[in-house]
Amino acid sequence: MADTLTLDRVRELDADDPLKSLRAAFVLPEGLIYLDGNSLGPASETALAGLDRAAVQEWGQDLIRSWNSAGWFQLPLDLGDRVGRLIGAAPGQVAVTDSTSVNIFKALSAAAGLRPGRNVILAEGSSFPTDLYIAEGFVASQPGLTLRLQGEGERIEDMLGPDVAVVLLNHVNYRSGRLLDMAALTRKIHQAGALTVWDLCHSAGALDVDLDGAGADFAVGCTYKYLNGGPGAPAFVYVAERHQAEARQPLSGWWGHARPFDFATRYEGAPQIARFLCGTQPILSLRALKGALEVWEGVDMAVLRRKSLALTDLFIALVENRCGDHGLDLQTPRDHRARGSQVSFSHPAAWPLVQALIERGVIGDFRAPDVLRFGLTPLYLRFEDVWNAVEMLRDVLDSGVWQEARFTARHAVT
Repeated sequence: MADTLTLDRVRELDADDPLKSLRAAFVLPEGLIYLDGNSLGPASETALAGLDRAAVQEWGQDLIRSWNSAGWFQLPLDLGDRVGRLIGAAPGQVAVTDSTSVNIFKALSAAAGLRPGRNVILAEGSSFPTDLYIAEGFVASQPGLTLRLQGEGERIEDMLGPDVAVVLLNHVNYRSGRLLDMAALTRKIHQAGALTVWDLCHSAGALDVDLDGAGADFAVGCTYKYLNGGPGAPAFVYVAERHQAEARQPLSGWWGHARPFDFATRYEGAPQIARFLCGTQPILSLRALKGALEVWEGVDMAVLRRKSLALTDLFIALVENRCGDHGLDLQTPRDHRARGSQVSFSHPAAWPLVQALIERGVIGDFRAPDVLRFGLTPLYLRFEDVWNAVEMLRDVLDSGVWQEARFTARHAVT
């Protein structure tokens, strides 16, 4: 592929891109190639406008009246339905609230409560660490429960048994970009009598997720990556409608009460997904997210997925063609069915290589111990950006500039 591509051909791909007009919706600094949307998505004009209005008018002028007049109180559920459209969830099954970590705890607790008599939470050993930390904490709070981790070479489906209550899975692996077959795995887990909790942090907004179609039970995810909701934007939780009447989550805060403004002394959970809310919501962040989600109106997720695969195909082909003699080892699956929207290469000098690229305006990121990770985000990334990023990577490798001492210093955030 890379041998036959020219810059003119790459520009033709951009000219034919059905999503090309969406790039103008984002604030992208001149001269920067941003390949880190899988860690923090860029701001959109509508997100900044929503944040400005919420701060200046709704908070600054209307004050407490905005809970009603600006619809603040309904934001978690209204935005939940908007996110739901992007992850294959019918209305009434998603709430935007709290953090991914908090929502994992809620979902694990609710799912385990629906499988009494089973005492194992099963998770991937390669999971994003916070998922495992939360699972450890949840199990520690529940006498009799244990956490079982998938080891290298083991298959989740081979670890299922009559003692497994819940399986916690990452739809896309944060380090390698490997995509799991949600429908097939969920079916096998259900056949074993267990329930699923899917982490969608690296798939929501990057590919065409179908929670309802896959028969998923619970799911969580963040909105600050591919959904571009802003740093620390609230996460979301999905609870399949069939479980909502019986599911119970442990953080019984007042926003999840059936009648929060009755100020009753005993808790009574709200009906349906609202029960998975907890405390007062971060309204400024929700308003920024509301603006960010406006960009997604009318986006066909199947079209998005096709562009994602084309971008990642191009990146892989160009890197292997132009940088193939520098020891970069592809960690991301070549198979489209097993690939998310990122490309990862391992290299012994991954950290300084990433820092040298950042200095030259190509922003990816590093994941320990040795991974260069690049998020290929279809909404705003151009095929020419991919071409230019690989040219810059080749120059960094060929010149050896990454070996300079200033690129070895570690930062708090990698």
